[in-house]
Amino acid sequence: MSSSKLELAASETPLAASYFHHTPYYCEENVYFLLRKLIDDGQANSDGSDLFAVFISNDKKQVPLWHQKASRRADGIVLWDYHVICVQKRKDGNSSHLVFDLDSSLPFPSPLAYYISETVRASFPLFSEFERCFRIVHAPLFLRFFASDRRHMKDDSGNWMAEPPSYNVITAEDGTAHNLNDYMSISSATVKNLEADTLAAVHTEKLGVVVRSDQLEEFFSQVS
Repeated sequence: MSSSKLELAASETPLAASYFHHTPYYCEENVYFLLRKLIDDGQANSDGSDLFAVFISNDKKQVPLWHQKASRRADGIVLWDYHVICVQKRKDGNSSHLVFDLDSSLPFPSPLAYYISETVRASFPLFSEFERCFRIVHAPLFLRFFASDRRHMKDDSGNWMAEPPSYNVITAEDGTAHNLNDYMSISSATVKNLEADTLAAVHTEKLGVVVRSDQLEEFFSQVS
């Protein structure tokens, strides 16, 4: 993709990455508030129906992603235990679906196809234990049901492994205090075929559906 096309896609939203709240190593909370801000600022549908939170992980909790700011390598590769991004589906056939990744060094936001090519590198040969799976959660459900009290960021002695955000923890609408593990526990055994019931389930299942990297573009091209 040419640089001019990238600039065009990125300019479809006037919001830079710096406009959104970002706390390193708290990507799930960063995406939670990014979704809310896109909705509140009119950059998405008022009900968030065009937005999705996407958790990336696998059975071994070892997922290689390229062009990550936390990397010390020239190619930006990081081996995360899990990562979370936002995807905005565009209904206009002339517009690319967009990826918002606050930890990426790629243009913000990036066209989905470009992000998959550069960050996921689905065609790059990997050992099976490094294959990535994607839990796709519809934003209206994610914003209602997601909760995190940040217990996963404390060591065995109760010390923070990374400084937490200054705002209060996120509690689900039903009062649940912590269910992050349910979202980031992703197994290849739960990958779904892209059939009509799978596409429909993302709108009703609070934990969404799980697909492979080579299904990601097709999923967003078909889901309503």
